[in-house]
Amino acid sequence: MFTTRPELSGTFGMASSTHWLASTVGMGVLERGGNAFDAATTMAFVLHIAEPHMCGPAGDVPILFATAGSDDVTVLCGQGPAPANATIEHYRSEGLDLVPATGLLATAIPGATPAWLTLLRDHGTWSLAQILEPAIGYASNGCPVHPDITASVRGMRRIFERDWPTSAELWLRGGAPPQAGGLYRNPALAATWRRLILEVEAASGDRSAQLDAALDIWCQGFIGEALVTHSAIAAPDAIGGHYTGVLNGQDMLGWRPGYEAPVTYTYEGMEIAKCGPWSQGPVLLQGLALLRGIDLAGMDVAGAEFVHVITEAMKLAYADREVFYGDPLFVDVPLEVLLSDGYNNDRRTLLAPTASENFRPGIVKGYGHPIDYAAAVARADPAWRRSRGALSTAEPTAAATRPASGDTVHLDVVDRWGNLVSATPSGGWLQASPTVAELGFPLGSRAQMFWLDPDHPSSLLPGKRPRTTLTPSLARRDGRPWMAFGSPGGDGQDQWQLAFLLRLAHGGLNLQEAIEAPAFHSDHWPSSFWPREARPLRLSVEDRFGPDVVAELQRRGHDVAISGPWSEGRLSAVTREADGMLRAGANPRGMQGYAVGR
Repeated sequence: MFTTRPELSGTFGMASSTHWLASTVGMGVLERGGNAFDAATTMAFVLHIAEPHMCGPAGDVPILFATAGSDDVTVLCGQGPAPANATIEHYRSEGLDLVPATGLLATAIPGATPAWLTLLRDHGTWSLAQILEPAIGYASNGCPVHPDITASVRGMRRIFERDWPTSAELWLRGGAPPQAGGLYRNPALAATWRRLILEVEAASGDRSAQLDAALDIWCQGFIGEALVTHSAIAAPDAIGGHYTGVLNGQDMLGWRPGYEAPVTYTYEGMEIAKCGPWSQGPVLLQGLALLRGIDLAGMDVAGAEFVHVITEAMKLAYADREVFYGDPLFVDVPLEVLLSDGYNNDRRTLLAPTASENFRPGIVKGYGHPIDYAAAVARADPAWRRSRGALSTAEPTAAATRPASGDTVHLDVVDRWGNLVSATPSGGWLQASPTVAELGFPLGSRAQMFWLDPDHPSSLLPGKRPRTTLTPSLARRDGRPWMAFGSPGGDGQDQWQLAFLLRLAHGGLNLQEAIEAPAFHSDHWPSSFWPREARPLRLSVEDRFGPDVVAELQRRGHDVAISGPWSEGRLSAVTREADGMLRAGANPRGMQGYAVGR
């Protein structure tokens, strides 16, 4: 199979991500003696600058990793919870029935930077100054502008000019968005990291103590104080609301990232590890459980039957996500049942040769809470958006006035010692809320994934984690850590990851081939993002599938939307084989992602 670039192989190290700068910088860390944790952390801070429309320092990040010499896989949760004053009653008093997509009320406690500092302290070897050097360089001297940055700023231009002056100051210098192919600089962010380094070096000469000091400064020093002060100033969101945030100093002081065990499922000799049901990660595992009884080995992995059966299985898994998932520290989630053979054997009988137009969550007595699927379908109507002061994304003439959506990044690293890291940073993007002028970055908007229904497992509650879409993956084979992989893309993340895994398992494809194979995703269930709309039967497929596949999917009842040839997902992956051989692949979609290694 022809691919746009080779699957990389070597024995020294591999770094793969959604942007070439991050991958190159990560490999540079490995070349200079750093380990995979040093490399991943350095890559993350570079991605805040290389893809600021996809992630930022005050966003969120779940991380899965395995350390050399151990067969265990661990989750580091960098998903911050809801602030103490983020109550359903407060949001309802503001006239809201959904958490806004943007602005200060959409903010959870920012978790990305604390998670990276924690990972670096506990498993890295480099100092904070070494880690931040590349990010400071790009923020000070200029970072290449990808066309998607220009498009994102252009989509937010009216909001920046009218409502978010601090964002306009950063992104509309000279009155125009940064030019694609040029350079943009963020001197405030560079100054933030320089000051952080100075303060931690003044606090101690010990690397670990410096990182503890950095965590304290993030929470209650000049960074934490600026974030809390900013949140207390009433500001418009992107669709006409005007709200004061609820983040306070005790929120910042009282939360730290935590380690936990992953949820796992074994399929065709691969044990896949995912974050718990505070993420959507278990849907991939349930997808595997549903498909275990299907003869995928006899299918064309680029054919209509393959696309159809995966789509129908994921409709069932995602329906269960919608009614059962939530932060397990607050609600009981019946994962043991949802991943069991008996439950999925019964659910598998719902799979049919034709597409189902129904929303069909399972029943686990005593668990879960139904959602109003008809209301989710209604919210997909442009008229509903207009009624809320937001223009539909289906209206091309609104491109200059509607809020631009954000996305996510992903990175994977493996080093010569066998350390393996998979992480999916997101949130805190330039579209999320007004820039904190003195810091050079905005707060995040992950709280939009809460429901304002007190009986729902994913309801808003102080201290509770939103049920995020962020879902990195780490697989073991023959009992040992083997592959780190993942993709940006909201609700699509586990759909693309599932097809990738199945093409490895049944299609005989290598990493790069499985990444580049034509991709697809469904919008059948309610979106995790405002306004939580659903599009029954909608199936987006890359046009590289060809007219025969599209026609067969339509014959089976799917509402097929044909997207561009390279438009679905941005997967990357690295592996470490039993003999020490390292491999990597990266996504060509968007003309950003690259793997680097030797």
